[in-house]
Amino acid sequence: MVDPGPWWEGVAPLLSDLIRLDTQIGGPGERTAAEWVAGRLTDDGLSPVLIESEPGRSTVVARVPGADPTLDPLLIHMHLDVVPAQAANWSVPPLSGEIADGWVWGRGAVDMKNMVATVLTVVRRRLRTGHLPRRPLVLAFFADEENAGVLGAEWAVATHPELFEGCRTAIGEGGGWSVPLAGGQRVYPLHVAEKGWAAMSVTATAPPAHASRVYDDNPLRVLSEALGRLTHDRFPIHLTTQIEGLLRVAAEAAGTTFDPADPEASLHLLGTEAANGAAALRHTAHATRLRAGVQSNVIPGDAWAELDCRYLPGRWDEFLGELHAALGDRVQVRELARTDGLTPMTAGAGPAFFAAATQALRSQDAIASVAPIMLSGGTDATHLQRLGIECFGFNPVLLPEGLDFWSLFHGVDERVPVSSLEFSARVLDDFLDRF
Repeated sequence: MVDPGPWWEGVAPLLSDLIRLDTQIGGPGERTAAEWVAGRLTDDGLSPVLIESEPGRSTVVARVPGADPTLDPLLIHMHLDVVPAQAANWSVPPLSGEIADGWVWGRGAVDMKNMVATVLTVVRRRLRTGHLPRRPLVLAFFADEENAGVLGAEWAVATHPELFEGCRTAIGEGGGWSVPLAGGQRVYPLHVAEKGWAAMSVTATAPPAHASRVYDDNPLRVLSEALGRLTHDRFPIHLTTQIEGLLRVAAEAAGTTFDPADPEASLHLLGTEAANGAAALRHTAHATRLRAGVQSNVIPGDAWAELDCRYLPGRWDEFLGELHAALGDRVQVRELARTDGLTPMTAGAGPAFFAAATQALRSQDAIASVAPIMLSGGTDATHLQRLGIECFGFNPVLLPEGLDFWSLFHGVDERVPVSSLEFSARVLDDFLDRF
Protein backbone atom coordinates (compact mmCIF):
# COMPACT_ATOMS: atom_id res chain seq x y z
CA MET A 1 0.00 0.00 0.00
CA VAL A 2 1.13 3.57 -0.72
CA ASP A 3 1.62 5.70 2.39
CA PRO A 4 -0.83 8.63 2.00
CA GLY A 5 1.36 10.86 4.17
CA PRO A 6 0.19 13.19 6.93
CA TRP A 7 -3.47 14.14 6.65
CA TRP A 8 -2.77 17.86 6.40
CA GLU A 9 -0.95 17.37 3.10
CA GLY A 10 -4.37 17.15 1.46
CA VAL A 11 -5.11 20.85 2.01
CA ALA A 12 -3.07 22.21 -0.91
CA PRO A 13 -4.57 19.90 -3.58
CA LEU A 14 -8.04 20.68 -2.25
CA LEU A 15 -7.37 24.42 -2.48
CA SER A 16 -6.11 23.92 -6.03
CA ASP A 17 -9.40 22.25 -6.96
CA LEU A 18 -11.38 25.10 -5.39
CA ILE A 19 -9.43 27.78 -7.25
CA ARG A 20 -10.23 26.09 -10.56
CA LEU A 21 -13.94 26.60 -9.86
CA ASP A 22 -14.64 30.05 -11.34
CA THR A 23 -16.46 31.96 -8.60
CA GLN A 24 -15.50 35.47 -9.68
CA ILE A 25 -18.19 38.03 -8.84
CA GLY A 26 -20.43 38.29 -11.89
CA GLY A 27 -19.29 34.91 -13.16
CA PRO A 28 -21.05 31.56 -13.42
CA GLY A 29 -19.50 29.51 -10.66
CA GLU A 30 -20.97 30.15 -7.20
CA ARG A 31 -23.62 27.47 -7.69
CA THR A 32 -21.05 25.00 -8.98
CA ALA A 33 -18.77 25.63 -6.01
CA ALA A 34 -21.66 25.38 -3.54
CA GLU A 35 -22.71 22.03 -4.99
CA TRP A 36 -19.07 20.89 -4.91
CA VAL A 37 -18.79 21.72 -1.20
CA ALA A 38 -22.22 20.26 -0.38
CA GLY A 39 -21.36 17.03 -2.20
CA ARG A 40 -18.21 16.46 -0.17
CA LEU A 41 -19.98 17.15 3.11
CA THR A 42 -22.77 14.79 2.10
CA ASP A 43 -20.22 12.08 1.31
CA ASP A 44 -19.10 12.27 4.94
CA GLY A 45 -22.57 11.94 6.40
CA LEU A 46 -23.73 15.53 6.82
CA SER A 47 -26.97 17.05 5.52
CA PRO A 48 -25.96 20.41 4.08
CA VAL A 49 -28.60 22.95 3.11
CA LEU A 50 -28.14 24.90 -0.14
CA ILE A 51 -30.04 28.20 -0.39
CA GLU A 52 -30.07 30.87 -3.08
CA SER A 53 -30.86 34.56 -2.91
CA GLU A 54 -30.96 34.67 -6.71
CA PRO A 55 -30.41 31.95 -9.30
CA GLY A 56 -26.78 30.91 -9.06
CA ARG A 57 -25.99 32.97 -5.94
CA SER A 58 -25.67 29.97 -3.65
CA THR A 59 -24.84 29.57 0.04
CA VAL A 60 -24.27 26.26 1.85
CA VAL A 61 -24.84 25.71 5.59
CA ALA A 62 -24.14 22.43 7.41
CA ARG A 63 -24.18 21.27 11.04
CA VAL A 64 -21.46 19.06 12.46
CA PRO A 65 -22.05 17.12 15.70
CA GLY A 66 -19.80 17.79 18.68
CA ALA A 67 -18.45 15.54 21.42
CA ASP A 68 -20.41 17.61 23.95
CA PRO A 69 -23.83 18.40 22.44
CA THR A 70 -24.74 20.57 25.45
CA LEU A 71 -22.29 23.26 24.30
CA ASP A 72 -23.50 25.97 21.97
CA PRO A 73 -22.27 25.46 18.40
CA LEU A 74 -19.34 27.38 16.96
CA LEU A 75 -20.11 29.04 13.62
CA ILE A 76 -17.26 28.88 11.10
CA HIS A 77 -18.07 31.20 8.20
CA MET A 78 -16.32 31.43 4.86
CA HIS A 79 -17.16 32.75 1.39
CA LEU A 80 -16.92 31.02 -1.95
CA ASP A 81 -16.85 34.08 -4.21
CA VAL A 82 -13.68 35.90 -5.28
CA VAL A 83 -12.96 39.24 -6.95
CA PRO A 84 -12.27 39.23 -10.71
CA ALA A 85 -8.71 38.72 -11.95
CA GLN A 86 -7.18 40.16 -15.11
CA ALA A 87 -5.23 37.22 -16.50
CA ALA A 88 -2.91 39.38 -18.63
CA ASN A 89 -1.33 40.82 -15.48
CA TRP A 90 -0.59 37.48 -13.82
CA SER A 91 2.49 35.23 -13.96
CA VAL A 92 0.21 32.17 -14.06
CA PRO A 93 -3.42 31.80 -15.17
CA PRO A 94 -5.39 33.07 -12.14
CA LEU A 95 -7.84 30.16 -12.16
CA SER A 96 -5.19 27.48 -12.66
CA GLY A 97 -4.70 26.55 -9.01
CA GLU A 98 -1.11 25.78 -9.95
CA ILE A 99 1.07 24.25 -7.23
CA ALA A 100 4.70 25.16 -7.86
CA ASP A 101 7.82 25.79 -5.77
CA GLY A 102 5.93 25.34 -2.52
CA TRP A 103 3.08 27.75 -3.33
CA VAL A 104 -0.54 27.43 -4.43
CA TRP A 105 -1.32 30.12 -7.01
CA GLY A 106 -4.62 31.61 -8.07
CA ARG A 107 -7.50 33.91 -7.29
CA GLY A 108 -8.84 33.01 -3.87
CA ALA A 109 -5.61 31.50 -2.55
CA VAL A 110 -5.66 33.96 0.36
CA ASP A 111 -9.15 35.48 0.03
CA MET A 112 -10.48 33.09 1.10
CA LYS A 113 -10.61 29.65 -0.45
CA ASN A 114 -7.58 28.76 1.68
CA MET A 115 -9.81 28.68 4.77
CA VAL A 116 -12.49 26.74 2.89
CA ALA A 117 -9.91 24.07 2.01
CA THR A 118 -8.55 24.01 5.56
CA VAL A 119 -11.97 23.67 7.21
CA LEU A 120 -13.11 20.97 4.79
CA THR A 121 -9.91 18.99 5.34
CA VAL A 122 -10.12 19.18 9.14
CA VAL A 123 -13.85 18.56 9.48
CA ARG A 124 -14.06 15.73 6.93
CA ARG A 125 -11.17 13.91 8.58
CA ARG A 126 -12.86 14.20 11.97
CA LEU A 127 -16.11 12.86 10.58
CA ARG A 128 -14.36 9.90 8.97
CA THR A 129 -12.38 9.02 12.11
CA GLY A 130 -15.15 9.75 14.61
CA HIS A 131 -12.97 12.31 16.41
CA LEU A 132 -15.65 14.97 16.84
CA PRO A 133 -14.84 18.57 17.75
CA ARG A 134 -15.38 19.55 21.39
CA ARG A 135 -18.56 21.47 20.55
CA PRO A 136 -20.97 21.25 17.59
CA LEU A 137 -20.12 23.31 14.53
CA VAL A 138 -22.17 25.23 12.00
CA LEU A 139 -20.29 25.62 8.72
CA ALA A 140 -21.43 28.47 6.46
CA PHE A 141 -20.06 28.91 2.93
CA PHE A 142 -21.51 32.24 1.78
CA ALA A 143 -21.99 33.79 -1.62
CA ASP A 144 -21.38 37.44 -2.49
CA GLU A 145 -19.05 38.47 0.35
CA GLU A 146 -16.96 40.49 -2.10
CA ASN A 147 -20.05 42.59 -2.84
CA ALA A 148 -20.68 43.40 0.86
CA GLY A 149 -22.63 40.17 1.34
CA VAL A 150 -25.90 41.57 0.06
CA LEU A 151 -26.85 38.32 -1.71
CA GLY A 152 -25.00 36.11 0.74
CA ALA A 153 -24.65 36.56 4.49
CA GLU A 154 -26.91 39.60 4.73
CA TRP A 155 -29.70 37.80 2.88
CA ALA A 156 -29.19 34.52 4.77
CA VAL A 157 -29.31 36.23 8.16
CA ALA A 158 -32.50 38.08 7.22
CA THR A 159 -34.36 35.17 5.60
CA HIS A 160 -32.94 32.00 7.19
CA PRO A 161 -31.90 32.85 10.76
CA GLU A 162 -32.91 29.34 11.85
CA LEU A 163 -29.82 27.97 10.12
CA PHE A 164 -27.69 29.68 12.77
CA GLU A 165 -29.86 28.74 15.74
CA GLY A 166 -27.89 28.39 18.96
CA CYS A 167 -24.69 30.00 17.67
CA ARG A 168 -23.20 32.55 20.02
CA THR A 169 -19.63 32.63 18.71
CA ALA A 170 -18.14 32.62 15.21
CA ILE A 171 -14.74 32.56 13.56
CA GLY A 172 -13.96 33.65 10.03
CA GLU A 173 -11.42 35.47 7.91
CA GLY A 174 -9.54 38.63 8.81
CA GLY A 175 -7.16 37.50 11.55
CA GLY A 176 -4.63 34.90 12.60
CA TRP A 177 -1.76 35.59 10.19
CA SER A 178 1.75 35.84 11.65
CA VAL A 179 3.53 39.18 12.10
CA PRO A 180 7.27 39.04 12.98
CA LEU A 181 8.36 41.38 15.77
CA ALA A 182 11.70 42.54 17.13
CA GLY A 183 13.83 40.10 19.09
CA GLY A 184 12.68 37.06 17.13
CA GLN A 185 9.16 37.23 18.53
CA ARG A 186 5.95 36.68 16.58
CA VAL A 187 2.37 37.85 17.08
CA TYR A 188 -0.83 36.65 15.47
CA PRO A 189 -3.40 39.49 15.42
CA LEU A 190 -6.94 38.22 16.00
CA HIS A 191 -9.61 40.55 14.73
CA VAL A 192 -12.34 41.43 17.21
CA ALA A 193 -13.69 44.51 15.45
CA GLU A 194 -13.90 45.89 11.94
CA LYS A 195 -14.57 49.27 10.47
CA GLY A 196 -17.91 50.07 8.95
CA TRP A 197 -18.17 50.69 5.22
CA ALA A 198 -20.12 53.25 3.26
CA ALA A 199 -20.41 54.20 -0.40
CA MET A 200 -20.98 57.94 -0.71
CA SER A 201 -21.67 60.09 -3.77
CA VAL A 202 -20.15 63.55 -4.06
CA THR A 203 -21.52 65.92 -6.71
CA ALA A 204 -20.61 69.42 -7.85
CA THR A 205 -23.06 71.29 -10.08
CA ALA A 206 -23.18 74.55 -12.06
CA PRO A 207 -24.80 75.73 -15.30
CA PRO A 208 -23.02 74.14 -18.29
CA ALA A 209 -20.97 76.57 -20.36
CA HIS A 210 -18.72 76.89 -23.40
CA ALA A 211 -15.22 75.66 -22.58
CA SER A 212 -13.63 78.85 -23.98
CA ARG A 213 -15.00 80.92 -21.06
CA VAL A 214 -13.28 82.00 -17.86
CA TYR A 215 -15.35 79.88 -15.50
CA ASP A 216 -14.19 79.22 -11.93
CA ASP A 217 -17.37 77.27 -11.10
CA ASN A 218 -16.45 74.38 -13.41
CA PRO A 219 -17.88 71.38 -11.52
CA LEU A 220 -14.85 69.28 -12.43
CA ARG A 221 -12.56 71.80 -10.79
CA VAL A 222 -14.76 72.15 -7.71
CA LEU A 223 -15.04 68.39 -7.32
CA SER A 224 -11.34 67.73 -7.84
CA GLU A 225 -10.38 70.35 -5.26
CA ALA A 226 -12.80 68.79 -2.76
CA LEU A 227 -11.45 65.30 -3.39
CA GLY A 228 -7.90 66.58 -3.08
CA ARG A 229 -8.64 67.49 0.51
CA LEU A 230 -9.36 63.87 1.45
CA THR A 231 -5.80 63.40 2.72
CA HIS A 232 -5.04 61.38 5.82
CA ASP A 233 -4.29 64.45 7.92
CA ARG A 234 -7.91 65.57 7.44
CA PHE A 235 -8.98 62.58 9.53
CA PRO A 236 -7.53 62.80 13.05
CA ILE A 237 -6.27 59.82 15.02
CA HIS A 238 -8.74 57.98 17.24
CA LEU A 239 -6.87 55.37 19.28
CA THR A 240 -9.03 52.34 20.07
CA THR A 241 -8.27 49.51 22.47
CA GLN A 242 -8.12 47.03 19.58
CA ILE A 243 -5.14 48.58 17.81
CA GLU A 244 -3.57 49.83 21.04
CA GLY A 245 -3.18 46.25 22.27
CA LEU A 246 -1.25 45.20 19.17
CA LEU A 247 0.99 48.29 19.24
CA ARG A 248 1.81 47.72 22.91
CA VAL A 249 2.83 44.12 22.18
CA ALA A 250 5.08 45.31 19.34
CA ALA A 251 6.64 48.05 21.48
CA GLU A 252 7.35 45.63 24.32
CA ALA A 253 9.02 43.20 21.91
CA ALA A 254 11.24 46.03 20.68
CA GLY A 255 12.09 47.16 24.20
CA THR A 256 10.48 50.56 23.73
CA THR A 257 7.62 52.38 25.40
CA PHE A 258 4.30 52.80 23.62
CA ASP A 259 3.09 56.41 23.69
CA PRO A 260 -0.72 56.60 23.43
CA ALA A 261 -0.40 60.29 22.56
CA ASP A 262 1.56 59.35 19.42
CA PRO A 263 0.53 55.84 18.32
CA GLU A 264 1.81 56.40 14.79
CA ALA A 265 5.35 56.42 16.17
CA SER A 266 5.02 52.68 16.90
CA LEU A 267 3.54 51.63 13.56
CA HIS A 268 6.92 50.83 12.02
CA LEU A 269 7.36 48.08 14.60
CA LEU A 270 4.64 46.11 12.79
CA GLY A 271 6.63 45.77 9.55
CA THR A 272 4.38 44.86 6.63
CA GLU A 273 1.38 45.08 8.98
CA ALA A 274 2.00 48.81 9.56
CA ALA A 275 -0.32 49.94 6.77
CA ASN A 276 -3.21 47.96 8.23
CA GLY A 277 -2.45 49.38 11.65
CA ALA A 278 -2.44 52.92 10.29
CA ALA A 279 -5.88 52.43 8.76
CA ALA A 280 -7.23 51.28 12.13
CA LEU A 281 -6.24 54.60 13.72
CA ARG A 282 -8.60 56.84 11.77
CA HIS A 283 -11.58 57.09 9.47
CA THR A 284 -10.73 56.98 5.74
CA ALA A 285 -12.41 58.05 2.50
CA HIS A 286 -11.09 57.46 -1.02
CA ALA A 287 -12.52 58.40 -4.40
CA THR A 288 -12.90 55.24 -6.47
CA ARG A 289 -15.14 56.29 -9.38
CA LEU A 290 -15.51 59.55 -11.38
CA ARG A 291 -17.97 60.74 -14.01
CA ALA A 292 -18.39 64.06 -15.86
CA GLY A 293 -18.75 65.64 -19.27
CA VAL A 294 -20.29 64.87 -22.65
CA GLN A 295 -17.95 66.70 -25.06
CA SER A 296 -14.49 68.24 -24.89
CA ASN A 297 -15.59 71.84 -25.59
CA VAL A 298 -18.47 71.88 -23.07
CA ILE A 299 -17.94 72.62 -19.39
CA PRO A 300 -20.22 70.00 -17.80
CA GLY A 301 -23.16 70.90 -15.63
CA ASP A 302 -22.16 68.36 -13.00
CA ALA A 303 -19.27 66.18 -11.91
CA TRP A 304 -19.73 63.11 -9.75
CA ALA A 305 -17.51 60.86 -7.68
CA GLU A 306 -18.11 57.80 -5.54
CA LEU A 307 -16.21 57.41 -2.29
CA ASP A 308 -15.28 54.22 -0.50
CA CYS A 309 -15.45 55.13 3.18
CA ARG A 310 -14.29 53.10 6.18
CA TYR A 311 -15.30 54.41 9.57
CA LEU A 312 -14.53 53.26 13.09
CA PRO A 313 -17.48 51.18 14.32
CA GLY A 314 -20.12 53.03 16.28
CA ARG A 315 -18.76 56.45 15.21
CA TRP A 316 -20.74 57.23 12.06
CA ASP A 317 -21.73 60.76 13.09
CA GLU A 318 -18.14 61.58 14.00
CA PHE A 319 -16.97 60.34 10.59
CA LEU A 320 -19.61 62.36 8.75
CA GLY A 321 -18.48 65.52 10.52
CA GLU A 322 -14.86 64.92 9.52
CA LEU A 323 -15.85 64.06 5.93
CA HIS A 324 -17.94 67.20 5.43
CA ALA A 325 -15.21 69.34 6.98
CA ALA A 326 -12.70 67.96 4.48
CA LEU A 327 -14.90 68.19 1.37
CA GLY A 328 -16.18 71.70 2.05
CA ASP A 329 -19.56 73.24 1.32
CA ARG A 330 -19.43 73.45 -2.49
CA VAL A 331 -20.34 69.80 -3.09
CA GLN A 332 -23.38 67.71 -2.26
CA VAL A 333 -22.83 64.47 -0.35
CA ARG A 334 -25.25 61.55 -0.29
CA GLU A 335 -25.12 58.10 1.28
CA LEU A 336 -25.54 55.26 -1.24
CA ALA A 337 -25.04 52.19 0.96
CA ARG A 338 -23.64 51.40 4.39
CA THR A 339 -22.74 48.56 6.74
CA ASP A 340 -22.32 48.98 10.49
CA GLY A 341 -18.95 47.35 10.99
CA LEU A 342 -18.20 45.00 13.85
CA THR A 343 -18.23 46.25 17.43
CA PRO A 344 -16.61 44.07 20.12
CA MET A 345 -18.92 42.64 22.77
CA THR A 346 -18.10 43.78 26.30
CA ALA A 347 -19.08 40.44 27.83
CA GLY A 348 -18.76 37.28 25.80
CA ALA A 349 -16.47 34.48 24.76
CA GLY A 350 -13.41 36.70 24.27
CA PRO A 351 -11.24 35.34 27.12
CA ALA A 352 -12.05 31.70 26.32
CA PHE A 353 -11.50 32.26 22.61
CA PHE A 354 -8.14 34.00 23.08
CA ALA A 355 -6.96 31.28 25.47
CA ALA A 356 -7.89 28.48 23.05
CA ALA A 357 -6.42 30.32 20.05
CA THR A 358 -3.16 31.00 21.90
CA GLN A 359 -2.76 27.39 22.99
CA ALA A 360 -3.58 26.07 19.52
CA LEU A 361 -1.07 28.40 17.88
CA ARG A 362 1.64 27.51 20.38
CA SER A 363 1.08 23.83 19.68
CA GLN A 364 2.65 24.54 16.27
CA ASP A 365 4.66 27.73 16.95
CA ALA A 366 6.35 27.91 20.35
CA ILE A 367 6.96 31.66 20.14
CA ALA A 368 3.39 32.58 19.14
CA SER A 369 1.61 35.39 20.97
CA VAL A 370 -1.75 36.96 20.16
CA ALA A 371 -3.23 40.45 20.26
CA PRO A 372 -6.57 41.94 19.27
CA ILE A 373 -6.87 44.07 16.17
CA MET A 374 -9.47 46.08 14.30
CA LEU A 375 -9.78 45.09 10.65
CA SER A 376 -9.77 47.99 8.21
CA GLY A 377 -11.64 45.93 5.61
CA GLY A 378 -14.99 44.21 6.01
CA THR A 379 -16.20 40.63 6.35
CA ASP A 380 -19.51 38.82 6.69
CA ALA A 381 -19.17 39.17 10.46
CA THR A 382 -20.91 42.53 10.21
CA HIS A 383 -24.12 40.72 9.20
CA LEU A 384 -23.79 37.81 11.62
CA GLN A 385 -23.58 40.09 14.63
CA ARG A 386 -27.22 41.05 13.99
CA LEU A 387 -28.11 37.62 15.33
CA GLY A 388 -26.21 38.34 18.53
CA ILE A 389 -23.23 36.24 17.42
CA GLU A 390 -19.82 37.33 18.71
CA CYS A 391 -17.38 37.22 15.80
CA PHE A 392 -13.62 36.80 15.67
CA GLY A 393 -11.18 36.70 12.77
CA PHE A 394 -9.13 33.52 13.09
CA ASN A 395 -7.62 31.91 10.01
CA PRO A 396 -4.20 30.91 11.39
CA VAL A 397 -1.38 31.25 8.87
CA LEU A 398 2.37 31.18 9.52
CA LEU A 399 3.92 33.29 6.78
CA PRO A 400 7.47 33.63 5.47
CA GLU A 401 9.14 36.72 6.92
CA GLY A 402 9.05 39.66 4.55
CA LEU A 403 5.91 38.55 2.72
CA ASP A 404 3.48 41.46 2.34
CA PHE A 405 0.39 39.37 2.96
CA TRP A 406 -2.13 42.16 2.51
CA SER A 407 -0.82 43.03 -0.94
CA LEU A 408 -2.04 39.60 -2.11
CA PHE A 409 -5.68 40.28 -1.18
CA HIS A 410 -7.40 41.22 -4.46
CA GLY A 411 -3.91 41.59 -5.93
CA VAL A 412 -1.95 40.20 -8.86
CA ASP A 413 -0.27 36.78 -8.44
CA GLU A 414 -2.33 35.88 -5.36
CA ARG A 415 -0.71 32.84 -3.75
CA VAL A 416 -0.17 31.09 -0.43
CA PRO A 417 2.68 28.85 0.78
CA VAL A 418 1.82 25.15 1.02
CA SER A 419 3.51 25.12 4.44
CA SER A 420 1.16 27.89 5.61
CA LEU A 421 -1.88 25.87 4.58
CA GLU A 422 -0.66 22.79 6.42
CA PHE A 423 0.12 24.88 9.51
CA SER A 424 -3.39 26.34 9.35
CA ALA A 425 -4.97 22.88 9.25
CA ARG A 426 -2.99 21.63 12.25
CA VAL A 427 -3.77 24.74 14.33
CA LEU A 428 -7.47 24.70 13.49
CA ASP A 429 -7.65 21.00 14.31
CA ASP A 430 -6.10 21.66 17.72
CA PHE A 431 -8.36 24.66 18.33
CA LEU A 432 -11.50 22.56 17.82
CA ASP A 433 -10.45 20.37 20.75
CA ARG A 434 -9.89 23.37 23.04
CA PHE A 435 -12.70 25.84 22.43
